[in-house]
Amino acid sequence: MLSFAEAARNPTLHGEEPARLARHGVSGLLVPATFEEAFYRQNNLPERLGRLFAPIRPARIDEDALEPLTAQAQALIRTSYLLDDAVQHFHRALRAAGLDHTPLHARRPGTLHAESAPHQPPGTHASGTAALQAVKRLWAHDWSFDAVLERLDSAGSVGLDARPTLLLPGPPGRSNPDHAADLGEATALVSDLGLTGLP
Repeated sequence: MLSFAEAARNPTLHGEEPARLARHGVSGLLVPATFEEAFYRQNNLPERLGRLFAPIRPARIDEDALEPLTAQAQALIRTSYLLDDAVQHFHRALRAAGLDHTPLHARRPGTLHAESAPHQPPGTHASGTAALQAVKRLWAHDWSFDAVLERLDSAGSVGLDARPTLLLPGPPGRSNPDHAADLGEATALVSDLGLTGLP
């Protein structure tokens, strides 16, 4: 897990958005793609998802057959577990970033879709659990009907590569063209707390 400033040192690996956010003074946490890869590997998800979608033929997609499979895939992601060591690492990273007892949201770099985690009382692991659940809901979104259909249409496969996840304080931002223009950016997401994204 990296701060945005740390992630900015290797934009090839972590993407440009964390670096651009860091330049504008936005703090947050980047969950690297390797964390998601480990989650998929430990739960044998590539093989299980491959079996689930085996009946789907990319050359002739039966959307009625695809829809229930995507719901099952999303449930599989949401109900699979991370190993205790990974969970503890996630909790420690949240604490170090000052995100352990605050509402936050998870979003993929360069995208708009976000999942929120509400404020949780201090002195418990509830906030870390809520944040982790938001991350898993975000990962499950990759298996929504529209996302899977788009991959089948564009790549001929349901497969996808792991990607980084951003954790930012407060609620998700909304597109603000005036703020984007002031920053010289194409798109800026802004919440009540200020800038939350430059996808």
